[in-house]
Amino acid sequence: MKRMLALVLLASLAAGCSHTRECHCRAYQKKYRRPLTGTAWQLIQLYGQNVQSEKGAFTVTLSPEEGRISGSGACNRLSGDYATDETRALKIGPLRTTRMACPELEQEQKFVEALTTTTHYDMDGPMLMLLCNGELRAVLQAVPEPNEK
Repeated sequence: MKRMLALVLLASLAAGCSHTRECHCRAYQKKYRRPLTGTAWQLIQLYGQNVQSEKGAFTVTLSPEEGRISGSGACNRLSGDYATDETRALKIGPLRTTRMACPELEQEQKFVEALTTTTHYDMDGPMLMLLCNGELRAVLQAVPEPNEK
C-alpha cells in the first residue's frame, strides 16, 4: 500500500513539474515571441554553423501587406516575394540581389540558397527557424526594437 501511495505521489509531482515547465514555456513565448511578418530577423546560424554578422548584415523582413521579403546579405541588398499559410509553409523567391563583391560573398550565396529552398518555418521565442522538408537550414533572431534591451 505504501508503495502504491508513493507511486501516486511521484506521478502527481511529475505532473506538477510538467505543468510548471509548460506554464514557464508559454510565459517565455508570450514575452519574447515576435510575429513572422513585420519583424527584422538577423541570421545567427546557417547550415549548422554559427554566424557572427555585423548589425544590418544577413537580415530579412517579411512585409505582410505586399507579400514581399527584403533584406541584406553580407554586402548586397535582396528582395523578392514570399507566401505562407496557417500550416507554417513558407515559400520565398525568386530573390533579386544587387551584385557587389565582398569578402563574405560565399556565405551570402548560402544565405540566399537557404532562403529560397525553405519549405516551412518554426518559431521559438525570438527565434525563427527556416527548414527545407524537415532539415534545418537557418536560424534567425528577432532584431531588438530600439526600446528593448
